[in-house]
Amino acid sequence: MMPEYFLLVLILLSVGVLAGFSAGLFGVGGGAVMVPALYYAFNVIGVSDELVMHCAVATSSAIIIFNSLRAVKSHNKLGAIDWELLWPDSILSSYVFWIVIGSFFAASFLASIMSAQFLIILFAMVMILVSLHFIFGNNNLEIRSSIPTGLATPIIGSLVGALSSLMGIGGGSITVPLMNMCRIPMNRAVATASGFGFAISLPATIGFIISGWGIDGRPSFSLGYVNVVALVCILSSAFFVIPYGAKIAQILPQKRLKLLFGLCLLAVALNMAKNSLY
Repeated sequence: MMPEYFLLVLILLSVGVLAGFSAGLFGVGGGAVMVPALYYAFNVIGVSDELVMHCAVATSSAIIIFNSLRAVKSHNKLGAIDWELLWPDSILSSYVFWIVIGSFFAASFLASIMSAQFLIILFAMVMILVSLHFIFGNNNLEIRSSIPTGLATPIIGSLVGALSSLMGIGGGSITVPLMNMCRIPMNRAVATASGFGFAISLPATIGFIISGWGIDGRPSFSLGYVNVVALVCILSSAFFVIPYGAKIAQILPQKRLKLLFGLCLLAVALNMAKNSLY
């Protein structure tokens, strides 16, 4: 039994390195790497099929809190974050505010009553299209000259928060392409996405702790659906590599960064599609 757990710890430490680097480089928080790995790890130690995905998504969200904070600090040192976009003067016009609302509602309520399979398939299809655009499409495609405001803010913000929360991701897979198509340079979009990742992951984690509190069959050392052991293992290795990803994000040519981001999105989409079939 001990060798089995030792192997799991090694896997989670390795996942932490990949997740931390992707959080800094792409602003995606690392959830695309962590959720499948946590799903596998929890399956190995005998978590029931009914709970294993909830635990994987919740624990991934908790890890993204710290990854996002680290990425925000790294990107802010480089002056790359658009703070006015993250938190404008009016709270009702803030995407962060509505992202928080959508994220908490999804984690505390929707996660316990909805199957994630349809959302996984839908999100995978959307991300495949977006990733193909970044890899093969017109790098200068713009749908707007600025970020949407007005009624679009609560609609887009709450949907991004809810969907990202249910998938255990930091939202960069959605927010980076949206910002990029609204004339925000790729480097700045990646940096700002780390701030959105924190706004998604913190309320999501609180929601998953609430909705999973007292549920039987969770892994040992869990708060709600969040497993503390996996959290510590991944964070201990992810923490040190995030700044390197952030530095590379700011020095790579725009075209090359878009290609790398597109490949990352494609991997996320294919992984989600695969998981939805089993």
